[in-house]
Amino acid sequence: MENRERYITVIENYISAYNRFDVKGMCRDLSEDILFENISDGNVDMSIKGIENFKKQTEAATAYFSERHQRIESWNFNNHVVTIEVSYQVTLAIDLPNGMKKGNMLTLKGISEFVFEDHEIISLRDIS
Repeated sequence: MENRERYITVIENYISAYNRFDVKGMCRDLSEDILFENISDGNVDMSIKGIENFKKQTEAATAYFSERHQRIESWNFNNHVVTIEVSYQVTLAIDLPNGMKKGNMLTLKGISEFVFEDHEIISLRDIS
């Protein structure tokens, strides 16, 4: 399978697992040394190294939402880096300190950047 096709399959599987709250499925194609960063307004507000730390954070984050759906809007391929534009909608499962309440629905847009090496994701950056 050509790299581009493989990257599409891996990313679509990751997004599908994300939507199902399937942490094991999300981690299937991640490197043991995965670097995950969440970037908001140009600032890195979370940086996680290693698949075990990623699993812990991802499992903890599932408690925040009763529903979530991420949809890929566009793809950009640059060698071993794939950037997708996503829209996502989440329903809160808990009240948040910022005043948002359980049951509130959020609709957001963002970018996810996947870096591949040897058919594994070695870096994932969520940018909003």
